[in-house]
Amino acid sequence: MRSTRYRTVLIDGVNVFYREAGPPDAPAVLLLHGFPSSSRMWQPLLDRLGERYRMVAPDYPGFGHSDAPPADSFSYTFDHLADYVERFTDELLSDRYAVVMQDYGGPVGMRLALRRPERLSALIVHNAVCHEEGLGPLWETRRAFWSDRARHEQALRENFFSSAATRQRHVGNSPEPDRYDPDLWTDELAFLDRPGQHDIQTDLFYDYRTNVASYPRWQQWLRETQPPLLVVWGRYDPSFEVAEAEAYRRDVPDAEVHVVDAGHFPLDEAPDLVADLTGTFLDAMKGTRTQL
Repeated sequence: MRSTRYRTVLIDGVNVFYREAGPPDAPAVLLLHGFPSSSRMWQPLLDRLGERYRMVAPDYPGFGHSDAPPADSFSYTFDHLADYVERFTDELLSDRYAVVMQDYGGPVGMRLALRRPERLSALIVHNAVCHEEGLGPLWETRRAFWSDRARHEQALRENFFSSAATRQRHVGNSPEPDRYDPDLWTDELAFLDRPGQHDIQTDLFYDYRTNVASYPRWQQWLRETQPPLLVVWGRYDPSFEVAEAEAYRRDVPDAEVHVVDAGHFPLDEAPDLVADLTGTFLDAMKGTRTQL
């Protein structure tokens, strides 16, 4: 097992923290985390695949150990986060890389894919949405926030940042909640309670409406490009509907799709299985025309 390195790179005046494992000349894999997580969520994958791939996982500005400029002086939008990740890849990665994206990593990763399609060697999705099928009844109250922020913001904050909601994002509807490490959500709750975080995350979630508006464009890109695609979906996700997993196959018929016994963060409960699926998928691409 190769040890992980914990580093920081300065991008446009913002210190961006990242974790890195694997040989520097190995095929590159960019791991994009979700909400309210950080690169820490990818540690099980770095530990298991770092022997044969260069695994690089940044924290977005405002997340994890990266700088978190105040919301009144920094634009917390998905376009802006994608700007920083794009610059990050220019600084640190080779010409081509596979992207693994979970939750918020989906909107960031799809923006990168459309901007730099020639650099993307493969796409791996963990509970990240590109279709309306993924947004169930839970999202009706969130759509209300997007349509009238002033009226619904306080209610969103009261729910979004509570300890119960933070736990629920991980455990979801799992029949075996005792398999989840409580450190996962208590650490994230501590992150959310840091000064300025409620403003940062509220601004960013308000911008999530731009992701939904972009779904048709992302789907068109998937249909036209037909990237090598692996979907690993936790069936007990309280945030996104399991129907989203098969929706990807509608755009990419050759996609490899697995629904596993896990929640919103598949690596929480099934790290060995997820790593095996990911490693097998990436290994199969070596030596092909779409090689890493």
